[in-house]
Amino acid sequence: MGRIEAVCVSDEKGVAKREVLEAVIREDFGLEGDAHAGSARQVSLLLFERVREFEEENGLQIMPGAFGENLLVSGLLKDDLKAGARLCAGNVIMEITQLGKECHEGCTITRLTGKCIMPKEGIFARVIRGGRVSKGDEIELLKSAVV
Repeated sequence: MGRIEAVCVSDEKGVAKREVLEAVIREDFGLEGDAHAGSARQVSLLLFERVREFEEENGLQIMPGAFGENLLVSGLLKDDLKAGARLCAGNVIMEITQLGKECHEGCTITRLTGKCIMPKEGIFARVIRGGRVSKGDEIELLKSAVV
């Protein structure tokens, strides 16, 4: 069982997201109020533990949303998070569609450190069933793809 450490949104693409306490995630859309909602990558996730490793490796303190992630999650195993796997947080069900992405030009973290973890560590999902998510909510990998 994992936990949502942060929920983040941004009004425009290509910038760091800001942390919010909760968000509505709409089916086949993404987080309300987020610039990436409605795109092919409806929800972006990063593993909290990997962000902490990045901080230690680079001597930085990274704020939630700095990598452009919507959900910063802990307690999930990266090896379990493959395309087609489903995650459940409260009533929300998401299906992983993509792992990693090409980093956009002008990435804030890349400018600061010379590297970014989204290209290898980013997890992207589409929303199967919407609902509300909050910082501190449990998130888990569903054992079956049946909803």
